[in-house]
Parts: sequence; structure tokens; C-alpha cells
Amino acid sequence: MGLSLTVLGCATPYPSTDNPCSGYLVEHHDTRLWMDAGTGTLGPLQRYTRLEDVDAIWISHLHADHSADLLTAYYALLFADVKRDPIPLFGPPGIADRLAGFLTNGPTRSPVEDAFEITELHDGHQTTIGTLLLTTRAVHHGIPAFGVRVEADDVSLTYSGDTAPCQSLVELARDTDVLLCEAESAEKTPDMVHHTPEDAGDTATSANAGRLIVTHVGRFLSPQEAVARASSRYQGHVDYAAPGTTFTPR
Repeated sequence: MGLSLTVLGCATPYPSTDNPCSGYLVEHHDTRLWMDAGTGTLGPLQRYTRLEDVDAIWISHLHADHSADLLTAYYALLFADVKRDPIPLFGPPGIADRLAGFLTNGPTRSPVEDAFEITELHDGHQTTIGTLLLTTRAVHHGIPAFGVRVEADDVSLTYSGDTAPCQSLVELARDTDVLLCEAESAEKTPDMVHHTPEDAGDTATSANAGRLIVTHVGRFLSPQEAVARASSRYQGHVDYAAPGTTFTPR
């Protein structure tokens, strides 16, 4: 199998009846990466792969709509029928203590490291997961937050995470085959920490991305509006990250 992206969910800031929060499965040959683990994404993940077969988890930032299902994954890994070594988990600084703070209910800290082999991200972090090369850049979201570029077989997919428009995302996505970019905001505000659809189009244009997929569309926008507005600023093909859809960069 070539590089592919399956949308587990993209709702914000809470799941709807047919759309979990942000989560994606990236696959290439036998490598499987769970990219963001927002509320409700562990369920649909299992339509495509077993938790035992996930090679790593990458988390863009610690807002619940991108990370809350790490808590349910913890219980699956330690107290249920899933048998495997700890899953490599890449996430923002402080992710281990954040998880332990939610999970601990008594004097003894919950053993999150028994479920996850944790690596803290930093700007410029790079790692290889199976056949995938991941490059992480810090982005602008008001808290520690990251975007990631995934590469395999000279094909690339870049994911914005949650961020205001920023040069580091443009640099990360330079000449990428697919840009998966959030488009949460219906309108610009002085304290922006998200893209509008127009911003997503501008970022794709500035990066010379081959294709744009808008995701994390806010509740005051329809997917159709988001695609149309992004298309007004980007001449390439624009899709919406509909739950259950699988995209192939080429």
C-alpha cells in the first residue's frame, strides 16, 4: 500500500453523532500511525486496524479534541484484551504528566509509561516510524502545538494541527503533495489561533501544495462553505476531510 490518510473524525470542539473529533490514520505498507487522538476516534480507528498493530501515535497539542482518546487507549492497553509493548507516543512537552493527572485517582501516580513510550516533541524534531519519516515544526496556537510532515517513497503529507497562519507551517508544507489544514474559524479576529478557510487556501498557495484538504471545520461553517472559501484563494484541488474517507496523496 502506498501512503494513505484515513479520516477518523474532524469535529470541533466536541464530537457530533456521526463525526468524532480530530484523528487520522496514516498508513504506508505495514506501518500505521495514529495522528491525533481526539474524542471518539479510538472507536473508528478499530475499523481499519487493531490497537495492537498501531506503530506509533503522534499528538499535535493537548486540547481534548485532539488528545482525549489517549485516556481510553490507556485502559485498553493496560486493563483489557490488548497485548503489546508500550506504544511509542510523540506529543507536546508535559504530555506524560497531563495524562497522569487525568488518570490518577489516589496517592499513586498512574503508570502511563507502561502504556506509552513517550517522546516529547520540539521544533524540528524528526523521527522514523517504520517506513515513515516524520518532521515536526512548532506552530502558533497559544499553547505548545505542532504540525507534522509525513514522507514515504518521495510522497509527502503535511498536517497543520491547530494553528493560526504562520511561516513555520508554510515552510513545513513546502511542495508537499497534500496539505491537511484546519479551517476552524468563520472569520478573522485579533487573537486568531486558527485558520479561516481563506487562510487555509493562502497557506496551501504559499507552500505550493499539490492538493488541499480542509479539516477541523468550525460549527459556524458548513463543509461546502469551507471548501468554496478555501478555493477562492487556492487554484489546486480542495477536498473536505469527511469522516471515513481515505485519501492517497498520488
